[in-house]
Amino acid sequence: MVLSSEEESSLVYNHKLSSVGPSYAIGSNEAHNVSGLDLAMKLHYLKVVYFFDGQAIEGLTNMKIKETLFYFLAEYFHTCGRFRRSELGRPFLKCNDCGARFIEAQCDKTIDEWLEMDNKAHMNKLLVSQQVIGPELSFSPLVFFQVTNFRCGGMSLGLSWAHILGDAFSASDYINRWAQIVSLVLSNDRKTTMTKAQNRKHHEITPNPGPIPTRNLPVSLKRVDPVGDHWIAKNDTKMETFSFPISHSQITLLKSQFSTPIFESLCAIIWKSIAKIRKESNPKTVTIFKNNPKRTKGVLANSQIISSVEVDFSLVETETKILASLLSEKTTIENTQINEIVENDQGVSDFVVYGANLSFLDWQEVDLYGLELQSYKPNFVSFDVQGVGENGVVLLAPGPKYIDKFGGIEEMLMMSLILPQNEVCEMKFELKKNGLLSE
Repeated sequence: MVLSSEEESSLVYNHKLSSVGPSYAIGSNEAHNVSGLDLAMKLHYLKVVYFFDGQAIEGLTNMKIKETLFYFLAEYFHTCGRFRRSELGRPFLKCNDCGARFIEAQCDKTIDEWLEMDNKAHMNKLLVSQQVIGPELSFSPLVFFQVTNFRCGGMSLGLSWAHILGDAFSASDYINRWAQIVSLVLSNDRKTTMTKAQNRKHHEITPNPGPIPTRNLPVSLKRVDPVGDHWIAKNDTKMETFSFPISHSQITLLKSQFSTPIFESLCAIIWKSIAKIRKESNPKTVTIFKNNPKRTKGVLANSQIISSVEVDFSLVETETKILASLLSEKTTIENTQINEIVENDQGVSDFVVYGANLSFLDWQEVDLYGLELQSYKPNFVSFDVQGVGENGVVLLAPGPKYIDKFGGIEEMLMMSLILPQNEVCEMKFELKKNGLLSE
């Protein structure tokens, strides 16, 4: 059933907005200097929604959640700050205890009813803030938490995350650490909570980098028209998000057909499918985003590995296995180049990275289901990326566990595509032909 925009907005109602900051004052003299890679991602945002049933949140009232955030944000106090600009125009983060935004809302549906609705990717935008940074930097929160209480007694937790703070791996570490704080607060172990918070107070404050040699613009980076202090890029192409599961049996079949890892195999199929749809303008350059195995868990940073692949031949006439091998073995890492380009002009220029080229995001190691409340994992996790360029994004992430027909527990993957709206119908047709999307 298709709902009007008015009917959609009425599904989630009774919004209450407040702010929550760290449990002790940092003051206003601390500054967190973001890196060139952070600044390159400043026009992108991550939107994640976690669904929990009533057992997981028993005794966890909205007021109690705010109390846990109070302690939690003392560990990551810089996420409560606000951006400013230096005399040269470079953005930096003023750690002034302004806080994260906390939104409370209600929904008269059950979680099961919500998850059975058509166009879930679109509907889930009602469960997480769509706010971006700006146009007034000094008044713009970087993190939004939205708690929506459902009729069944369950809850969704929406996390809106400014990508300039860190990549998806960092965002996951961040929210999963909050769940650990919840356990400590509910067990009345506030002393341990505060001790850990104070021990973490001064991490990640770094000096401004010095001058860096100029290089050519890396292919994974697209310079856009200046956005000023309203940090979202203009995109005249209407984009649409849709998601679908990759079952254990589908994964097994793909592994028998390809010698490459599952991520590269799936992306090769989609790359070729998009080439068929776009014809002359088919994407001969793609960008790949993967976890950095050297990253420090719990430290917020844009440390994911960004690489590119360029071809000079017809994608449609090329075997999918060859494309998968290219994605696996012939990538050019561009992190250093991106950092140098952005640092060279003090972060004043504006860029799009996701969707600058067709972008493949490997989130298999993002611990989406590691957010446990009172030993209960989420029933389902929805995710989206805001600020994607017109070339689109293909995202592979963990899915929920399920019980197979023999009573065993198996895991699935979730694939999410963010594409121009006029390509979605053809893309779904191609996915069905390749056995990735059910009829």
